[in-house]
Amino acid sequence: MRDEGAARTGLRARLDGPVLTVWAKHDRDSEGWLPLWRHMEDSAAVAGRLWDQWLPAGVRKLIAEALPEGEADARRLAVWLAGVHDIGKATPAFACQVESLAQTMRSHGLEMRSQSAMGADRRLAPHGLAGQVMLGEWLEERHGWVPRQTGQFTVAVGGHHGVPPEHGQINALDSHPQLLRTPGASRVVWQRVQEELLEACAEEFGVRARLNAWQTVKLPQPVQVLLTALVIVSDWIASNPDLFPYFPQDVPRTSEERIAAAWRGLNLPGPWSPQEPSGDAQELFASRFELPPGAKVRPVQEAAVELARTMDEPGLMVIEAPMGEGKTEAALAAAEILAARSGAGGVFFALPTMATGNAMFSRLKGWLEQLPAEGGTRHSVLLAHSKAALNEDFADLMRSGGRVAAVDIDAPKAAPRRPSNGVGTAPTELVAHAWLRGRKKAMLASFVAGTIDQLLFAGLKSRHLALRHLAVAGKVVVIDEAHAYDTYMSVYLDRVLSWLGAYRVPVVVLSATLPAGRRRELAEAYAGKATGEAAAAFDAVAEAGDYPLLTAVTPGGTPVMLRPAASGRTTDVDLERIEDDLDILADRLESELADGGCVLVVRNTVRRVLQTAAVLRQRFGDANVTVAHSCFIDVDRAAKDADLLRRFGPPGKAKGRPGEAHIVVASQVAEQSLDVDFDLLVTDLAPVDLLLQRMGRLHRHLRGGQEQTGRPERLRTARCLVTGVDWTADVPQPVRGSVAVYGGYALLRSAAALLPHLDRGSDGRQRPVRLPSDISSLVQRAYAEGPDGPAEWAEALEAARTRHEEHREDQAERAATFRLDAAARPGRPLFGWVAAGVGDADDTPAGKAQVRDSRESLEVVVVQRRADGTLATVPWLEPDRKGRSLAGLALPTDQVPAILAARTAASCGLRLPIQFSYAEVMDQAIAELEELHVRAWQVKDSHWLAGQLILPLDEDCQTQLAGFALRYSKSDGLEVTRA
Repeated sequence: MRDEGAARTGLRARLDGPVLTVWAKHDRDSEGWLPLWRHMEDSAAVAGRLWDQWLPAGVRKLIAEALPEGEADARRLAVWLAGVHDIGKATPAFACQVESLAQTMRSHGLEMRSQSAMGADRRLAPHGLAGQVMLGEWLEERHGWVPRQTGQFTVAVGGHHGVPPEHGQINALDSHPQLLRTPGASRVVWQRVQEELLEACAEEFGVRARLNAWQTVKLPQPVQVLLTALVIVSDWIASNPDLFPYFPQDVPRTSEERIAAAWRGLNLPGPWSPQEPSGDAQELFASRFELPPGAKVRPVQEAAVELARTMDEPGLMVIEAPMGEGKTEAALAAAEILAARSGAGGVFFALPTMATGNAMFSRLKGWLEQLPAEGGTRHSVLLAHSKAALNEDFADLMRSGGRVAAVDIDAPKAAPRRPSNGVGTAPTELVAHAWLRGRKKAMLASFVAGTIDQLLFAGLKSRHLALRHLAVAGKVVVIDEAHAYDTYMSVYLDRVLSWLGAYRVPVVVLSATLPAGRRRELAEAYAGKATGEAAAAFDAVAEAGDYPLLTAVTPGGTPVMLRPAASGRTTDVDLERIEDDLDILADRLESELADGGCVLVVRNTVRRVLQTAAVLRQRFGDANVTVAHSCFIDVDRAAKDADLLRRFGPPGKAKGRPGEAHIVVASQVAEQSLDVDFDLLVTDLAPVDLLLQRMGRLHRHLRGGQEQTGRPERLRTARCLVTGVDWTADVPQPVRGSVAVYGGYALLRSAAALLPHLDRGSDGRQRPVRLPSDISSLVQRAYAEGPDGPAEWAEALEAARTRHEEHREDQAERAATFRLDAAARPGRPLFGWVAAGVGDADDTPAGKAQVRDSRESLEVVVVQRRADGTLATVPWLEPDRKGRSLAGLALPTDQVPAILAARTAASCGLRLPIQFSYAEVMDQAIAELEELHVRAWQVKDSHWLAGQLILPLDEDCQTQLAGFALRYSKSDGLEVTRA
């Protein structure tokens, strides 16, 4: 057992005797095993490769700054910690778990009781915690360290299974020393083996001579987190038997040959290492984006490039600019510059929804393909949300991601899969790497587009949080639609920003409608709370009413602002009240659309969408009314978005704009990230920032020049009809559904801010909303602290404000329960860092509910039950990109369905509406859905459908569930009524 597969090099050459029998890994099927010394050396070698070839330069720099000899010390420390991370396996509490290996150790003097004899006490010594304690003792007893100094180093060992130990756990183990070393004659043998391994690692990994100098170091908590994460990644890679085979399966070879074969088999793409682009903003944008002929860079984009280049150091940049002004392109251009300056190795683009994430993923891919790259460059990419595998672009990358296995180092290298372009560079290869998958590793990919939840999880006390921090610490983070996040989410976002500032991560925040107070909160969260004279600079940020506006601040710095000009084009929008009556609306639209035109009607609830569409179809016909809302199955929702872009997108791109009258009735899905353009807007009253977003879909593009002659004559002036309110009451009364969604206070403040545009002035004229110049003033007025509105509104507004403040306080208090603490003083160990946390964090509906103030929702997979009782995919699906039929595919219940059928069914996921989120209804619904539990689908080979709740519709696409009648159609989505 002692020398199987082991050449006497490296760590092995420093060891002899009983230490060689100590085991780290065991495979019960093959009886293969791995000595502890071998796994320690493998892990250290992986850490060295990760440091040299995978870790972004900015992360290396941050760690290096905490140590006396900079990067040389930092690399030594990382390799050493990875090497000693499993020293806790050299204990009776661990070694007793495999009796055959324990017996061999006993025969060499390492006595221990059996696992059953050790009993429940063994749980007090998980090997991570045991290793942390043993390493601390060694530093204190052999190298003169004081106890308060060791924890900041040893916590990376204690926390390598995802949760840094708590003080109570440490104290409990201290009172059970027999778990670390068997009492009696064997105790000295155990101690000698443990010290022999630690001494050998100190020598082999080059830290013995540095330990004295490190005694005075105070590691910042962000550095402790990064070191812990690096140890975790190193351990996971070194624990993969496909890369690092167990004995006796492994062939005899040197340690260098073993790691070389494994690293080549892993084939991790390295970090992005951009050079700061030269040339002006026009040249940069022309080379990175497909600009229309003659297009000029907009002032906001030019200012973003200037600010990214001239900031004292990379930090936080907030870009406030109108809808359609090119903020996404500005963010990507700034990200390239900030990455070059900071050493960031990638970009994470965080968006409000899965739909916006999908759209951004395609844009991110296009940008990556335009970046300068050396021949053979590979970048790891990720679409980060729970339905990512159903995105065709990402699924194609996943299919080509390959598998991970060790490669013979003498085998010829494979030829590049993409040809050189003949000028010394090659197109960048984008890969969804096989190892970078799963909820805990995926975010380590270099380029990520995903939902904001993935960023907010970095502020949630949860297992393996260090990995999420490593993932964002090495990137430029872009946060889109920053105005869209409520108090609950903002509690997490602000804490994440404080950690990003501590990591010196460049952050770009985008918004068209950001309240000034929120702008200040974001800047202070990142830079740190200012006092004295510095606070005045943050006061100025909160008072700035300029628009467009760019704000920048560095960690610990004071903010600066740039005020670029608007792009030049303005749109005047005439506002008008309209009674909340469907017949009145239909009459009005009949008049407005006499000569044709395209109207967008935005409702605040799905129920109002469907009620409105039903009435308008009676007037205009089914073919002339389109419905869009969130209660469609995933594949239909994506098709809806694509159809809206195809028909109502920008001139030159949209090919199917209706020639006759057409009405789109939509929920809030029409507010964000859809580049659609309508002739007339009807909207329920909403918070003013969201109303402005909706107005951004009105006359968004020029059709027929400045005079808009490409639109029907009566619709060439942009007009917005505001409804969903009883305007005749002394104080406007929004409909109940709107109050339930937004709260009465936000709606009344919105109405008050809009009064100058809804009423005629003393001169008898009505002032239009001028976009973009009125955006900031309207938003700041609606979100200002002081009172607003006519005197007769004061009592209602005050009552609504009280309820609003109570709700916000409740949100903040509940969000703080599992929120991560801010980084503590340097040198304080991470003990208890995620104590009282939530366990694992993920992007399932239950996981998202941890960082969003929403009830847990119920997701189902919609299928059809045929008359003969068999199941099939729903019958209206279009063929896929390869022309394969997807409709009506059989879903047998006695076996795992074919991959195409299973994946197609999974693409028909549907989140049930709020009626099913109340506890009693949800419990009843789950019980009814579980009656269709297909046992044959609950196996490893059925990953698309295993664990899913299946909702079967009859041949009329109807069913009943938990006392509700459900009806689904491709045109209207899900309708729910009381049964």
